[in-house]
Amino acid sequence: MSTRPALPSPLWSPRTTAKNASRLYRYQKWLLRHHKLSFENYEDLHKWSCDDPSVFWESVWQYFNVKSHQPYQKVLSDDPMPQAKWFTGATLNYAEHIFQGRTDFSPALKFASESKPLSSISWDEMAGQVAHFAAYLKAVGVQKGDRVAAYLPNIPEAVIAFLASASIGAVWSSCSPDFGASSVIDRFQQIEPTVFLTVDGYQYNGKPFNKLADVKGIIDALPTLKQVIIVPYLLDYQLITDNLKTKIKTENWSNIVQNAPNTEGVVLTFEPVEFAHPLYILYSSGTTGNPKAITHCHGGILLEHLKYLAFHNDVRAGETFFWYGTTGWMMWNFAVSAMLHGATVLLYDGSPSFPDISALWRLADEAKITHFGTSAPFLMACLKAEYVPKNHYKLPYLRSIGSTGSPLPSEAYQFVYSSVKKDVWLASMSGGTDVCTAWVGGNPLLPVFAGEIQCRSLGCDMRSFDELGNEVIGEVGEMVVLKPMPSMPVYFWNDKNFEKYTESYFEMYNGIWRHGDWLKITKTGACVILGRSDATLNRQGVRIGTAEIYRVLDTISELKDALIVNLELAGGKHFMPLFVTITEGVVFDETLKQKINLALKKAYSPRHVPDEIYLVSDIPNTISGKKMEAPVKKILMGIPLSKAANLGAMRNPESLDYFVEFAKQIK
Repeated sequence: MSTRPALPSPLWSPRTTAKNASRLYRYQKWLLRHHKLSFENYEDLHKWSCDDPSVFWESVWQYFNVKSHQPYQKVLSDDPMPQAKWFTGATLNYAEHIFQGRTDFSPALKFASESKPLSSISWDEMAGQVAHFAAYLKAVGVQKGDRVAAYLPNIPEAVIAFLASASIGAVWSSCSPDFGASSVIDRFQQIEPTVFLTVDGYQYNGKPFNKLADVKGIIDALPTLKQVIIVPYLLDYQLITDNLKTKIKTENWSNIVQNAPNTEGVVLTFEPVEFAHPLYILYSSGTTGNPKAITHCHGGILLEHLKYLAFHNDVRAGETFFWYGTTGWMMWNFAVSAMLHGATVLLYDGSPSFPDISALWRLADEAKITHFGTSAPFLMACLKAEYVPKNHYKLPYLRSIGSTGSPLPSEAYQFVYSSVKKDVWLASMSGGTDVCTAWVGGNPLLPVFAGEIQCRSLGCDMRSFDELGNEVIGEVGEMVVLKPMPSMPVYFWNDKNFEKYTESYFEMYNGIWRHGDWLKITKTGACVILGRSDATLNRQGVRIGTAEIYRVLDTISELKDALIVNLELAGGKHFMPLFVTITEGVVFDETLKQKINLALKKAYSPRHVPDEIYLVSDIPNTISGKKMEAPVKKILMGIPLSKAANLGAMRNPESLDYFVEFAKQIK
């Protein structure tokens, strides 16, 4: 007599009291009261939000009392993606809504770095500094639509300058100072900024990095600049300007926001702008070409972040929201929006593992973090280091742990619940710079299962398509989105005819957004991301997501990092090499290779076993920490390095030297 296989047990389930207190549950109660809408489960709610996006997004507008200086005439135009227009006629301002969320019982910002202890900035302090910097921008001639570019670490000055720019309708764009000069120039030259904010350097892993040579190179390459604002970091202002020797007028940040003369009468005001008016410009990684200048608008970001942070992150007024990242990553922009809900945003500048792996957990305890945002590599690093946070910190305020950037292995889920906190909501999410949010992510009403993202986000009509364009459930397919969303880019900068935009997302399926990830949607509505579809391992006609490989390799303590590609050779042959780095003290030998191969074969199939394993000194990564599978594959296919990868977009460009030499051996 056969028995049915037991269903997996959830690692965490929300208590009834927590469900009823969640903002998603309260939104559903509001829909019942105001629209007579009732849903049996989340899948029904999600289906409704996608079937009629106009009605759903208008409900979001109403629920959060969006302040519009001019009313909208129509929620969504009849135009197809990417020309769809939202809330035509409405005028508003993103920064105004940030300050509408202010609270009197918690600070606006908290800040810590490797060299500075935890501090805080009140809402009044932040408002005063934003007002002064906005007044300064106007005084030097910055107008609505002008670009303000920043080369700043994750410090309060970056948030203040961004909000000031947004308040007057200027367009913000930032890069982290760990970007090289050429990478920054590739980005900022496209948008022709008027004002440039910069530090002289930064600190990481306990070491100072002087960036004045890069700063000078960036300034010299931006002929549209009229003003440079210096935020001293390593040196004092006078020493910085003495060494910088630029012809562009410079000003000390502190003279603008702290020691400015004639400050009486400076009041924080907000310029109403159209819903689609640019708010900030983000950039694609640019690993294989010039970075795409992805332009996001005031209204789209406002509505999407109101929705996601409330309903899928359950962020509440007075809580502390933290996401480890830099100003060059969209999660910085996303985290700032937690203030829309009255939350305190915690900024951290430095390495996540300095002086040791406990650094961020110690910060979580000291800063009383409610929502702790991190990545799969960090959680796996803690696991491999056998570090158990709960043995050192109780973390009583911690309600959720978020993870994004790369697929979260099942082992990381197990680590969180066994080693961090038993009663914590682990909300894995996946989205992108393209929409500055998550397509799929957390849900405070649903249980958490190992290896699965809880749900598709409200208003995101996401499906999984096979190679023929048919929807599949329970199978791996291309991640696609069938309906427009407000936070989809309004355009790419200097791409008014949508040529690059269309090429990026709509080339495979006409009128349907193809994101470039492998996605499996389960029968229960949960989601599994299996890596980039443009880095697919096609073995004997079977598609393998690279995330499957890495999920197994992450469990092998001897391995530090890895990268795998599959090459299509002449005569229908294939070659799938695996490149690894190993932890200190480990011997790379046949025994380790056999352990890797056996683990892959046991977890998946013989097709997942690489043809050969090679030891390398470093794995190529972008500045934001993503593995560079596609550029490595191009190099191994014989494409010249200059065309295969953008070295300025890399954290470790020298790591590609190995692959250039390796390519010469492939026949």
